[in-house]
Amino acid sequence: MVTVRRPQRADARRNFDALLAAARSSFAENGTDASLEEIARRAGVGIGTLYRNFPTRRDLFEAVYVEEVNQLAEVAAAVAALPPWEALTAWLDRFVSYAVTKRAIIEALNRESEMFATCRRTMYDAGEPLLERAQKEGVVRSDLSFDDLLRMVSGLTSGAYVDDAQRSRVVSFALDGLRVR
Repeated sequence: MVTVRRPQRADARRNFDALLAAARSSFAENGTDASLEEIARRAGVGIGTLYRNFPTRRDLFEAVYVEEVNQLAEVAAAVAALPPWEALTAWLDRFVSYAVTKRAIIEALNRESEMFATCRRTMYDAGEPLLERAQKEGVVRSDLSFDDLLRMVSGLTSGAYVDDAQRSRVVSFALDGLRVR
């Protein structure tokens, strides 16, 4: 997992986490132009608290991105004991949310940075074993690479949908095509 510097005090950690949650939803709705004042308001803190935790907008973008990747890793660990298909699709459900957030802030991230490379490795380390296990068990096509899978799901999530339920149905249809019959 990639680390983000979290405050030590419990109240400061709550504020930090509230800021990340508010930023994630604001960026998903408004992209990189989301108002920092609005993020602080949604988090229930003052703008000074936001700047104490994230001195620059870029710091906030990176923290949100790292948190998304860490949640992907946590989900992979949590679903690993499920049957292979269920484990893979549960992880991919969370990946869809990650893809939406990433798309909102990707232009603000330095894709050449060590942080970005570390996050990519963390994501692959978390999800690739789930695909390999599903392939080994014969429930997913063997000619599919993990990179193919991520690109397919990322492409599907890039379109506009009526609502999240429609996005989920479309992703489900595509994933069903990967199953071995």
